[in-house]
Amino acid sequence: MVFGGCCSNVWTYERLLKLSPQIGSALTFSQMLFITLQGLPRFLTWQSSQSFLPTLRPRQVPMREWATQVVVLTAGSLLNNWVYAFDVPIPIQIVFRSAVPIVSMIFGYVFLRRSYSFTQVAAVVIVVVGVVLATLSRSSSQSSTSVDTGRYAVGILMLVSSLFLSGFLGILQERTYGKYGPCWREGVFYTHFLSLPAVLLFLPHVKKGFLDLHKASPSLQTSILILAANLGTQLVCVSGVNQLTSRVSSVSTNLVLTARKAMSLCLSVWWFGNGWNVQLASGASLVLTGSLLYAFAGLRQSDKKRE
Repeated sequence: MVFGGCCSNVWTYERLLKLSPQIGSALTFSQMLFITLQGLPRFLTWQSSQSFLPTLRPRQVPMREWATQVVVLTAGSLLNNWVYAFDVPIPIQIVFRSAVPIVSMIFGYVFLRRSYSFTQVAAVVIVVVGVVLATLSRSSSQSSTSVDTGRYAVGILMLVSSLFLSGFLGILQERTYGKYGPCWREGVFYTHFLSLPAVLLFLPHVKKGFLDLHKASPSLQTSILILAANLGTQLVCVSGVNQLTSRVSSVSTNLVLTARKAMSLCLSVWWFGNGWNVQLASGASLVLTGSLLYAFAGLRQSDKKRE
């Protein structure tokens, strides 16, 4: 689910962005609505045979727990889908998102009072250097006239904010599942269902995104087909990640997700012919190396605790 769903989702995501870079808000709304409607029947119940309207089933997790995650998820999703409009290529976005385990480590130290080994700290330094190299590769690979530095800087700032939100969301999910059990289906439904009102605040942008996609597509059928494929693979990806998070440690989850992002990066460069240079390759290699080093160090630490 994680590899097939998420890699396919990145492919359809990039296809949509190539057609319409301004589709960010519309795509976020579509994803939230589709996942909500798909999961709704599972959480509806009729109090009696005479009830005219159904009600939501009793929750395993209090609403306040999901509400906190909703704020973080909505903000992170919107920022993620807006970034491409600020001239940040998909390969650089993937490199940044590969650094989520490191942000999780920082939040784990601050909020959960966890201790980390020298190897894990060294991994942080490696990832930071890699992210910096990848970020600077954009401007160094093109002439100064073709890169709007200010616009690109805003995109990078949005990406950094999204990165920290993703790391914080991982901590919230881990604490919730650890306290209330592996209720990942409930998590997927409520975090997306409760996000809809917030996304609707950007309704003008949502409408504009759909109109731009329609104008840019060769045909209406093409745009609908690609959007539908993106929504379906998004459901598979989100469900897979939540299921994985509810069953294994955050270290193991991050290890799987890092490998998946490496595959997505290769797919993006190979299929779409995205700009690739020595600096970006070096940065991506450092980020992936640091992330894997951090994950394996965490696994060794877990094995020692069991002993």
